[in-house]
Amino acid sequence: MLSFLKRRKTRDNDVSGQSAQEDHSKDAGAGSTSEGSAQRAEAGTAIGKSHFSGWTYAVLFLVFDIVGVGLLQWGVTISSSRVALSSPLIGFWGFISSMWTEWRFVFILNLIALGLIYLMILMLCNRFWVASPLFLVICAAVAVAEHLKAVSRYEAIMPSDLNFLQSNTGNIVSFLPSGSQWTIVWAVVALALLVALCVFINRMDLRRGRIFVSADKRIGAICRVLFILIPAMALTLFAQSVSTVGTWSYNVSKTMGDVPSMWDSVYDAQRNGTLLAFMRQLNPKVMDEPSGYSEATMKKVAKRYKQEAEEINATRSSYLNDNTVIYVLSESFSDPTRVPGISINKDPMPNIRSIKSSTTSGLMLSSGYGGGTANLEFQQITGLSMANFDASLTSPYQQLVPSLSWTPTINQIWGSSKNSLAFHPYESSMYSRAGNYKKFGFSHFYTLDGDEQIQYQNKIDQSPYVSDESAYNSALGKITSGDTTQFLQIITMQNHMPYNNWYNNNEFKVTASTGATQLGSDETMSIDTYAKGVSITDTATKSFLASLNKIDKPITVVFYGDHLPGIYTTAGADANNSLALHETDYFIWSNSASSSSKTKLADSNFTSPNYFMAQTAEHMDAKVSPYLAFLTTLRTKIAAIEPPVVNQIQGWDRIPEGQTIYLDNSGNPMDATKFDAETKQLVKDYQLIQYDITAGNHYLEGTGFMTAPSKASEEKAAKEAAEKAADAKKASEEASPSQSSESSSSGESGDSQTTGGE
Repeated sequence: MLSFLKRRKTRDNDVSGQSAQEDHSKDAGAGSTSEGSAQRAEAGTAIGKSHFSGWTYAVLFLVFDIVGVGLLQWGVTISSSRVALSSPLIGFWGFISSMWTEWRFVFILNLIALGLIYLMILMLCNRFWVASPLFLVICAAVAVAEHLKAVSRYEAIMPSDLNFLQSNTGNIVSFLPSGSQWTIVWAVVALALLVALCVFINRMDLRRGRIFVSADKRIGAICRVLFILIPAMALTLFAQSVSTVGTWSYNVSKTMGDVPSMWDSVYDAQRNGTLLAFMRQLNPKVMDEPSGYSEATMKKVAKRYKQEAEEINATRSSYLNDNTVIYVLSESFSDPTRVPGISINKDPMPNIRSIKSSTTSGLMLSSGYGGGTANLEFQQITGLSMANFDASLTSPYQQLVPSLSWTPTINQIWGSSKNSLAFHPYESSMYSRAGNYKKFGFSHFYTLDGDEQIQYQNKIDQSPYVSDESAYNSALGKITSGDTTQFLQIITMQNHMPYNNWYNNNEFKVTASTGATQLGSDETMSIDTYAKGVSITDTATKSFLASLNKIDKPITVVFYGDHLPGIYTTAGADANNSLALHETDYFIWSNSASSSSKTKLADSNFTSPNYFMAQTAEHMDAKVSPYLAFLTTLRTKIAAIEPPVVNQIQGWDRIPEGQTIYLDNSGNPMDATKFDAETKQLVKDYQLIQYDITAGNHYLEGTGFMTAPSKASEEKAAKEAAEKAADAKKASEEASPSQSSESSSSGESGDSQTTGGE
């Protein structure tokens, strides 16, 4: 393009020279006084003006592109005292300097992607001094929107927000944080000055910023169209597949240093670039369509498990929503004494160990190690499995749920949203929970920020996190009295990383087991701190259950650790420890007011979070929906399911290689190629069900597949059946006299005829 501009400049000069000669010959007869005046006027007009070269435009293009990237990064460069503990602030300079400090070149990647957008605007306008301010105005507008959302909700703009703009544009002002008007005012003032500067420079530029100037307008038009279509196609293809494992754009972004940080959208944008972080969520691949997927197939699936549900329900006597059910996701909770190669001087969880021995309990297979909390939470609340998703779908809470139109979750069994409450003593924006919980049907989500702040926020010693005791007490205060039952979701934070010797007088000391590799000092300090945190959780959980036992209404608790902490460096170095480092502790417990108190299911040694809702129903002897009947049946064949796992913190890269992990009830890995026909059919049905809910046509919606029986619904159905039977009987009785009369008349007529004959 530069060579074309140079040739164009030469031709312009030639044309100018030729025009000057023609003008001179035309004015040859004019007087010397007139000629002198014209020359002086022309010279005065040209003072201070210049004919900008192609290289000048190229340099300015790069400068404005860098400014655009800088504006977008400014939009997400805010700090939060709490979030910064796990997600440190990364400013624009840190974003650039990562090229030589970490050998990450995501700045260049964002520069190229934004530059393509800039180029398209430039080709549309064909005026550099029109396109450039327009480009920067767009960047600034997006940056201000990013900044305001990040300040108010600590969340970056996501593709799902575009749907909000379509339907709720008038409500945007209500979401603006205090003082936002000054941010907008200063942005408008700065942009006005920028536009004024560009107008001034445009007047100084003899070319008026024209990029393509050709005697043949068709050539210029063709070139401009090409410079619009080619960047548009490249950018579209990149954005469509950048989140899909194995694609060219995914490999390019990885090579350039992209490190997805899906737990925190603001940090992800700071770390990898606002534009790249946004594009990553545009078109995530959910899962491949299973063979045979159709409406007819899904009707057969629904019918098959409706029959299963009827068989199961015939032997069960209670209902899920007869109890208040509380799910406790205990952050990073697991038994450290089970980790290979280490020895701890004292049992950190004697109370929970005792609880597990007297109720339904066992080990849960986790897909995470050191992270991935929301993925375990997603599986627990939906009954879906990460193993069925494509490896590209790393965070359903951010990549999938915001765009779903149908989100069936276990809490919906409790009816009205007022009966569903969630508690998380941290930022509501993490994993986009605030929006997702609202979508799931929760009426309240109590966190550290926003309008609904969690009631108790105490911390222990130097720990930066709210204690489990505070989380438990906050939930206890919201349990209603009377006959109303609820669903409560608690996600704790006390044992979240890092583990920096927070606790005073820590009595726990870890050492390497006899014959095992010695531990490093940092690893030892982290495990010591973590063990103390587990001990504190152990005591708080015992107290929590004791408080629930005093409530005169049936309550069932499902307690589980989401993953092990990512601190076992020595054990993680041994591939043979892979399974052990992905097994956490869980139990299902009911208080003394519940009919399922003291229940201990025999087949509960191993499980995975997708089964929790089915296990809860079994523990409570509760009737199930066709969906829960399916999960119940599947669990009799496969005790636990998770995608491939490794011994290192995976960040947000799923592992595409290797088979899905299947465990039997003894914790032994199962070979999928040796499944019997029934198990293979169940696995296939699982894929069909999950595809229909998340990526398919929702054929199961409206079929009652997700509807669990309740006492109210069955009483209503029984009442309607009785009324229908009564109506039928009444209709039959009303018809009987008429029939009797006709019969009598017929008989009398027959008798007379007989008599007459006689």
